[in-house]
Amino acid sequence: MDLNRLTIEEVRGSVQQQKVSATTLAESHYAKIAKDDPQIGAFLTLSKDRALAQAERIDAMASRGEALPPLGGVPLAIKDVMVTQGVRTTAGSKILANYIPPYDATAVARLEAAGAVILGKTNCDEFAMGSSNENSAWHAVHNPRDFSRVPGGSSGGSAAAVAADMAVATLGSDTGGSIRQPASFCGVVGLMPTYGRVSRYGLIAFASSLDHIGPLTRTVEDAAILLRTIAGRDPMDSTSADVPVPDYPAELQKPVRGLKLGVAKEYFGEGLDREVRAAVEVAIQKLASLVCDIVPVSLPHTEYAIPTYYIVATAEASSNLARFDGVRYGYRAAGARTLADMYRKTRDRGFGTEVKRRIMLGTYALSAGYYDAYYLKAQKVRTLLTRDFEEAFKQVDAIVTPTCPTAAFKLGEKVDDPLAMYLADIYTVTADLAGIPGFSVPCGVTSENLPIGLQILGRHFDEATVLRIGRAVVGR
Repeated sequence: MDLNRLTIEEVRGSVQQQKVSATTLAESHYAKIAKDDPQIGAFLTLSKDRALAQAERIDAMASRGEALPPLGGVPLAIKDVMVTQGVRTTAGSKILANYIPPYDATAVARLEAAGAVILGKTNCDEFAMGSSNENSAWHAVHNPRDFSRVPGGSSGGSAAAVAADMAVATLGSDTGGSIRQPASFCGVVGLMPTYGRVSRYGLIAFASSLDHIGPLTRTVEDAAILLRTIAGRDPMDSTSADVPVPDYPAELQKPVRGLKLGVAKEYFGEGLDREVRAAVEVAIQKLASLVCDIVPVSLPHTEYAIPTYYIVATAEASSNLARFDGVRYGYRAAGARTLADMYRKTRDRGFGTEVKRRIMLGTYALSAGYYDAYYLKAQKVRTLLTRDFEEAFKQVDAIVTPTCPTAAFKLGEKVDDPLAMYLADIYTVTADLAGIPGFSVPCGVTSENLPIGLQILGRHFDEATVLRIGRAVVGR
């Protein structure tokens, strides 16, 4: 039994039957991290004392013959934008280099209450701003499938940890594709739930109306189990929805036969890599062979998604990041003579280049002379993009697209070209703007053996359907 390749149910069953202890499983994953992570860079902080204490509690339950909770003994990792009580949380930024939160994010608390063993915090682009995980203040993450390539971003550390078998599953966050794109690049499963399905309490904000928390896993069933655990209304987050949470693993048993799947021409145009197109088309034909009805649809405002996203996201970022000023918590620059000087020096030294770029863009878009021309207009276009999906979902049950226009690109290839980097999210940002669920599953590899992802988009709060379709594609 390979202890680092078990699914959630296999871990829970093995610990319940005392075939292996939760402590042994945790130690096996820490050994894997010690061996492989120096090359990959997926982790920023390990929480070994916390993890082993939880593993001991789970082992004690198993030895007493008590039924284990749904995630009993499962080694997980958390993207470093979710706060963890007593464990350093940096958001990939020097401005929070030594920040120790006094509380847990709701999603983290729910995982641990369900028996999960939290191994540590995974690397990410600074404040989740990036598509390659090269914007981390600490170090870039390398793709486990090819160390010369990026793992995607901003949840690159979370995706790489799963792909390299250093965690059974992880949590990431998605603002413009930051779960789905790294899932595609690393060949794992990545689910962005509907906005409001999972509480954002304790998630360090990038763009509040776009941020989602979701799982990265090796199997669709594991994603369903994690979503069932973390979903649901949270009184600590006013944007979390009071909507019933289905039994997602049970929903996976339903057939996909008869589902109508939309294929939007706007996602198969210029810029789509030939091998990516071919793999996605094969996956669509597989779904057709399972008696899904493939229906052409149109999402006419898709061409405006990238500019709309980068106006809305940067505007919200400039507002959210105003709190990092050296006064309340985090880094404070030395040598300042006045309060204003301290603000300037702290933010100049504490923030990285990409974060500064987005703060300046967002501040400009919100300024008095440009608010109507940029931010207000972007919100109107966002409404049009949402209506595109609403019209499409009158005809179909879900929409299938490529997750990304290309497979993983080389480290350093786009780091000096922000516009080229932003276009890597061209197929994913629309779902964030509309607040609908998006799911990426592996559907093939390139001639260089790089993973390719299929994206499945669904109606609001219909994660069950996108999970079923993903299961039909990958078979597990």
